[in-house]
Amino acid sequence: MNQPGLEQYEVKVKSNNKKKFIKVKHNTFSKFVSYFVLTLLAGITVLPFIWTLSTSLKSSSEPVFSNPPKLIPEDLTIQNFIEVWNTLPIPTFLFNSFILTFFGVLFPLLFASLAGFALGRIDFKGNKIVFIAIIATMMIPVEASMIPIYLILNEFNLIGTYTGVILPGAVNAFGIFLMRQAFKSIPKEIEESAIMDGANIFQMWWRILLPMTKPMLATLAILSFIAAWNNFLWPLLVLKDSSMYPLTLGLYKLEGAFSANTRQIATGTIIALIPILIVFLALQKHFVDNSSSGSIKG
Repeated sequence: MNQPGLEQYEVKVKSNNKKKFIKVKHNTFSKFVSYFVLTLLAGITVLPFIWTLSTSLKSSSEPVFSNPPKLIPEDLTIQNFIEVWNTLPIPTFLFNSFILTFFGVLFPLLFASLAGFALGRIDFKGNKIVFIAIIATMMIPVEASMIPIYLILNEFNLIGTYTGVILPGAVNAFGIFLMRQAFKSIPKEIEESAIMDGANIFQMWWRILLPMTKPMLATLAILSFIAAWNNFLWPLLVLKDSSMYPLTLGLYKLEGAFSANTRQIATGTIIALIPILIVFLALQKHFVDNSSSGSIKG
């Protein structure tokens, strides 16, 4: 007998190649409250972005701050984008950002997948000790390591170069942790089958196991992209020539170029956010592992 406010679903589950159906009861009121809270939190999270976008599209005659706030501009205009584009070398800043971000994503993915494979699949003496030592570095504040890294780069004459910006972030302890867990979750039978087929260590990593970690690779790629694209303090310390500045440092000039004009600053922020949104939308489908064996039958 069904209870009021409860919906029943038949869930098909595969177990030992056999299909079983179980009934799952779900409280509709609890479901409504959950969706309401999640929608409210999502709205609060998105609100600053909406306000920034609205400000970037407002004309100079329309006030930025008003009571009550107006999120829809009365007179939509792209004049702010034109002014920012013509005042600052935005194409140069974008090109510099793409260079730094490309290698800022490539190297963490490459080294984290290699280290994660070695720590997760190869049983060598001292494996756990090495892993613990790597994880321990995550407890060191970034600010505490900046001066030693800066002095080391200065000894190798890398200050003022893109290499000096890229190298400190090439190896990421958090990325190694993610990839190690991803490789450890792969069944041992797959590795044994690859060995029986004559695959060597490199082939096993590149052709067999690495493609099975795509969801984790996508997650690490997005996190690395956001970190590299939004990197501000380290390029500010290392780069000396303003023509080498990434977009984050270039937008810092907006405060002086427009005397802290909120519309132009909001416009520059939107320009910097567009690549992040594109990358996230392109990779978000890999967040969920589509290899689950269950399905829902209504």
